[in-house]
Amino acid sequence: MADLDYAKYISELVARARKAAAIAENFTQEQVDELCEAIAWNCVQSPFKEDCARLLVEESRMGVFENKVTKIENKVRGVWRDMKGQKSVGLVEDNKELGIKKYAKPRGVIVAVMPCTNGEATPMCKALFAIKSRNAIIFSAHPRARKTAVFVADLIHKVLKKYGAPEDLVIAIDPEYVSVEASAELMKQCDFLMATGGTPMVRSAYSSGTPAIGVGTGNVVSIIDGTTDLNKVAEMIVASKANDNATSCSTENNIVVLESCYDEFVKAMAAHGAVLFKEGSEEREKIIHTLWPNTPADHVLNRDIVAKSAKEIAAYAGVSVPENTKVIMCEENGGFGNAYPLTGEKLSPVSGVRKVKTFEAALDACDAILHYQGLGHSCGIHSSVEEHIEAVSLRMKVCKVVVNAPQSLTNSGSWTSGYPMSLTLGCGTWGHNSISWNATWKDLLNYTFVSYPIPNTKPTDEELFDGRTFEV
Repeated sequence: MADLDYAKYISELVARARKAAAIAENFTQEQVDELCEAIAWNCVQSPFKEDCARLLVEESRMGVFENKVTKIENKVRGVWRDMKGQKSVGLVEDNKELGIKKYAKPRGVIVAVMPCTNGEATPMCKALFAIKSRNAIIFSAHPRARKTAVFVADLIHKVLKKYGAPEDLVIAIDPEYVSVEASAELMKQCDFLMATGGTPMVRSAYSSGTPAIGVGTGNVVSIIDGTTDLNKVAEMIVASKANDNATSCSTENNIVVLESCYDEFVKAMAAHGAVLFKEGSEEREKIIHTLWPNTPADHVLNRDIVAKSAKEIAAYAGVSVPENTKVIMCEENGGFGNAYPLTGEKLSPVSGVRKVKTFEAALDACDAILHYQGLGHSCGIHSSVEEHIEAVSLRMKVCKVVVNAPQSLTNSGSWTSGYPMSLTLGCGTWGHNSISWNATWKDLLNYTFVSYPIPNTKPTDEELFDGRTFEV
């Protein structure tokens, strides 16, 4: 593929997208919303959603077909629900008190850099974000999701064509051209980047010279203090950790449990399909060296186990597990960092479990794990003690704290959470990101602010300083 002219090919794609974006810039709110509704409706229909999920499982060789179908169903519906009825064209705000009017305008050509782990719902949601904000979008998919991106774009083209909109509002790179070189060219030539994926890719987006938003590394920690129903806690954690074989960066990678409820928690987890390998056991060591073959020299994750089932990972490691095993837990009561790889991200249904004596020790452990990996992303707590929840919220340098809920099924939005539906989760400056929230269509808009004269608002010294003086 060395003879391919990536710069020329990408420039042609961008030119097509710009032409389409120039047309979309004149769309009315009604046109935009009709297109978004039609795209969302078509994406959640059968057999398309099943075909898309199946294609990605085959192409990426990771994840669970049924979970991917559910992901498409929930995320696409949720994205449309969140944007339905929202203004994104022309005058979107008129503040009479401040004399400020706010007009929304598109940014132009958006590039969506996407991973293979969530290569089914991500292009659908990002296409909806782009159309809602009257932008054109180009999918830059992971090589192991290139066919899926084209499959999604082809469906959206049919919708756009039916409603008289230019098909080039949504473009997927030809599978032959999907590469690091193509992504680099797109990053240079587009107007804005929305990057979802690993830290190196996101940093490349930020250093491209093009304005960008992206996500950071996930390494979620959940604290269990024993003040809630441990059977329900275990049910939620297993559902979250096993979902789509942990393709999400939001799964419970580390679980910190108070000593007072540790044994009961482990028992509850076992009842829901989680097996525990204790410190010092041969099985634990085999799992560690299967996930990180070069440990302790480095913390490079074995790609062959990413998003594989717990039973597949156990077989790979030569470890016997019960037939109903959905999650593997390995005790880690030592330190943090490369010498203790279980404290890092795993991208698989494997969790590190730590026993602590006090809640303060749980906070210390959570903080240390996040500072090793996952700073800025998220953490969780299962507790009925508001002081404990507040302590986590105040201390941890994360953008999302999930309370009494399954982490990966909540972080990116859910029907029982107020977080907006998205698959691009900002991690703030802690995670080397420019945003701290779940990215949506609102992040793909430029705004023009118009100021009208208002009555003089300058306060007197008495009003401004409450009659106080501050002489030095």
